[in-house]
Amino acid sequence: MPFLSDSLARVKPSPTIAVSTKARELKAAGRDVIGLGAGEPDFDTPENIKTVAKAAIDAGDTKYTAPDGTPALKQAIVAKFKRDNGLDYDVNQITVGTGGKQVLINALMATLNPGDEVVIPAPYWVSYPDMVLLAGGEPVIAMATAENSYKLTPEALEAAITPKTKWFIFNSPSNPTGAGYTRDELKALTDVLMRHPHVWVLTDDMYEHLVYDDFEFCTPAQVEPALYDRTLTCNGVSKAYAMTGWRIGYAGGPVELIKAMGKIQSQTTSNPCSISQAAAVEALNGTQDFIPANNVTFKRRRDLVVDMLNAADGIECPKPEGAFYVYPSVAGCIGKTSAGGTLIENDEVFATALLEEKGVAVVFGAAFGLSPCFRVSYATSDEALTEACTRIQDFCAGLS
Repeated sequence: MPFLSDSLARVKPSPTIAVSTKARELKAAGRDVIGLGAGEPDFDTPENIKTVAKAAIDAGDTKYTAPDGTPALKQAIVAKFKRDNGLDYDVNQITVGTGGKQVLINALMATLNPGDEVVIPAPYWVSYPDMVLLAGGEPVIAMATAENSYKLTPEALEAAITPKTKWFIFNSPSNPTGAGYTRDELKALTDVLMRHPHVWVLTDDMYEHLVYDDFEFCTPAQVEPALYDRTLTCNGVSKAYAMTGWRIGYAGGPVELIKAMGKIQSQTTSNPCSISQAAAVEALNGTQDFIPANNVTFKRRRDLVVDMLNAADGIECPKPEGAFYVYPSVAGCIGKTSAGGTLIENDEVFATALLEEKGVAVVFGAAFGLSPCFRVSYATSDEALTEACTRIQDFCAGLS
């Protein structure tokens, strides 16, 4: 349509949302479909958080707040950064958005000019490149391979940086792979960034608390304090607190950047939901006991899915350190034909045939920038995961 903007033509709809939508449509049509596409915990929001939200409604806490967050929530975020990450921020260094996505796009819109480059490791969360494009910048993809456990090497980061680079986006544990960087691995990357003082760091720490075994989370400004003044440390309550629908994300960073982001938000959405902000204060300040309990369940599901997928013909599935995703390779399936007669030319065809023939919805790897793979979200019941992985094994066994 001629009246639509040129910038809109640069972006595409979210593939993860498209997969979930397709699965719901098939279910509504009577098909037996197991959806493993959505990155959303199946746990309910904890009772203490819901209780505070209800009390906020009853107290009439239903008016506009400051555009980028209430003082109470900003204070809770300051305390969280100090407690969990050893990072000292003042309240004027904190911004709150309607979900993590808004925080990220505010930062990019506030800083990017035409021609500015943003280095994004692949596999990447599907929204990063399109956010950069929508904000007028140019995504530069730095590949992280399965051989390196889907973690970016210092050499690959160095090769991606140019004089035009403005941001490096860093996500650990990762969506879509679940890969988490150790302190030493992250220090090797921050050493590269120290040699390029014009490059700023945008971290996405949304899966910070969802880690397993003996993995210890760390964030760039924590590992290299000299990066503090050019790092925006982003996080939110969606994943660890099972609050995806409450839509609260936040970040800490330099005052001038936070002000610029606030200016954009004041002219777009204005404040996040007042009730959600009250709930987020309780999430950050209240008991955290349910997080390790939930992680026991997530770890069990991770191990179940990794074991069952590695038992499928043609699939190799690394065991990730965190989040609730696995990112198996289907290189051993490419070029074969399914029992339903579909030639598996790439991972998108694999995912489509798997959905149509076995009723299992996954997201194909090309959407995340690295093929031939697919992403599984194991944030669902053991029973559903067992049945889905059994169907995947059957699908792969039927390839010839």
